[in-house]
Amino acid sequence: MGGDEAPAKIVDGALAAARHSGVAVTLVGQTSAIDAELARHADRHSLDLVVVEAPDVVAMSESPGQALRRKPRASVRVATELVARGDAAGVVTAGHTGAAVVAAHSVLGMLPRVDRPALAPAIPTRTGMAVLLDAGATVECRASYLLQFGIMGAVYAGVLLGIAEPRVGLLSIGEEEGKGNELTREAYQLLKSAPVRFVGNVEARDVFSGKADVIVCDGFTGNVALKLSEGLVETVEELLGAELSSTFSSQVGYLLSRRAFRRFRKRVDYSEYGAAPLLGVSGLMLIGHGRSSPKAIRNAVVAASRFAADGVVARVAARMALAMEQ
Repeated sequence: MGGDEAPAKIVDGALAAARHSGVAVTLVGQTSAIDAELARHADRHSLDLVVVEAPDVVAMSESPGQALRRKPRASVRVATELVARGDAAGVVTAGHTGAAVVAAHSVLGMLPRVDRPALAPAIPTRTGMAVLLDAGATVECRASYLLQFGIMGAVYAGVLLGIAEPRVGLLSIGEEEGKGNELTREAYQLLKSAPVRFVGNVEARDVFSGKADVIVCDGFTGNVALKLSEGLVETVEELLGAELSSTFSSQVGYLLSRRAFRRFRKRVDYSEYGAAPLLGVSGLMLIGHGRSSPKAIRNAVVAASRFAADGVVARVAARMALAMEQ
């Protein structure tokens, strides 16, 4: 039920994952609304699909903690309870991020040695992909949280990117060790002694350069950086499209280069990556954009299935326990 155009786009994306990737899907929410959307799909009865009733929805304008206390049968909580009981491998939501984080924290609990969760989206770089965390789950951070984010991010990047020793960078206002505020300076010292390949501070201009495979920051900074980059990409696409259609010669040039343009769009399109995992909780949750398209939801559901098969949560827990003992 979460998302700007839910449940229509959510249902379409989830069914696409079931149809083309063979993923077993449970749709959680107001049954009447979900059934109305399912009626548009002639093959719905042939898919591995279940609908679970959840009468309440957390609106984007609501305080997440208060809303979940008033609405114990909210869809995001009911979906998370399915994971806690073992009736589902993971939960995917495009709804209220704060409500999803609160539901995950209260229902699934935190991994041992982890104090706060982190949202870890994959971002494109000049050389491939990187992981940014936190992108909005924990806005107020201590240095010890950033240390944990660095370790969790390194484990996740190893799974996602296949890198044996991912390079971990700390987002700050300068490359030098002493640059930044009190939080980043203290976190720098902790990460320097951590069992990760720490490459020091990373400035904002280097986030997409490929200098680091894991970029660590507090949730406020990470969310601003992520949304700024998404807005920049959309603006560049619009400006480039306008320029290419402005004259006959540029239109000819576009026809000759449209394959490269399509590849560019695919590399920077958030829907290609679906959603970001919430690392640090004792269960699998992926959180997507409120404006997620069916394509984004499909990719998020497929990613959740793959992460469950790869045992990402257990691997992060094991690495955290080992790292904190050193």
